[in-house]
Amino acid sequence: MILYHGSNMAVKQPKLIVQNRFLDFGTGFYTTENKEQAISFANKVYRRREEGSPIVSIYEVNESAAFSSCKLLRFAAPDETWLDFVYTHRTGTYSGKPYELIYGPVADDDVYETFMLYSTGTLTKEETLKRLKIKRLFNQMVFSSERAISFLKFTQILQED
Repeated sequence: MILYHGSNMAVKQPKLIVQNRFLDFGTGFYTTENKEQAISFANKVYRRREEGSPIVSIYEVNESAAFSSCKLLRFAAPDETWLDFVYTHRTGTYSGKPYELIYGPVADDDVYETFMLYSTGTLTKEETLKRLKIKRLFNQMVFSSERAISFLKFTQILQED
């Protein structure tokens, strides 16, 4: 499997770093199978930090080895379980068991407004899920432990001009 990570610098050796905000799947090293999504994220990070340049680091991962060796949580779709998981991570209230690899849909900027309406109580869970089903959500894979990260093999960078 080929995975991409967008940033304002090349990341040849991924690391777990403490996040300064709450993310979909908690703390971890975030990747995606979608190159365009990684390019978009690299551009956002570059604009936000105003240093470096938009760079996508590309990795290979043996998914069968990683999935069988690590504590895995996999979401096939943005369903109720996924919504609850993302909601508790984004609000900093997650208290479930830890996972080393988490794979599933991204609650990206296109989904953010729907997600905010849900978190403020404007939308019910059912209304939120209905809205999410009509959106095209890309997938993300989050590596949440050093063991999980060890399965990532850096191959090259893609630099955006």
